[in-house]
Amino acid sequence: MPIDTSLLEIRSHQAPAFLPLVDFGSWRVAVLNFIDHLLPENLHNMQRHDETDEVFVLLKGRCILFIGDGEDEAGTIEAVDMVPQTLYNVKQGTWHNHTLSEDASVLVIENRETNLENSPFCDINLEQKSEILALTQRLWENNIK
Repeated sequence: MPIDTSLLEIRSHQAPAFLPLVDFGSWRVAVLNFIDHLLPENLHNMQRHDETDEVFVLLKGRCILFIGDGEDEAGTIEAVDMVPQTLYNVKQGTWHNHTLSEDASVLVIENRETNLENSPFCDINLEQKSEILALTQRLWENNIK
């Protein structure tokens, strides 16, 4: 006999892209899976969250988290090749984006009120785009699945 859903919710997401799975109180839990627009050659901007931190946990595959240090724009971009089962807390106001391998799945935990009004985007310039491509190649040594 299944457990009463008022006691236990079971959710999963296998399809491409981002899907919130749980919204409760002030927080949201979502899963981000591979999607073409997150390939490094398709990245054209970075986002920041003005009111909250955002947490990422790599569940499977590979993911590079790109971080920009600027205030009004991304500035210098650094990259972290995420390690599975490790928590990465992107601090409030930090520019970020990511690229995923085709088999990747990332758990995302954020404030439920995170939306386009409090999470602006900034375009990246050609130099930053070249840096993202070079960082991806160096970290993954052309082994993107």
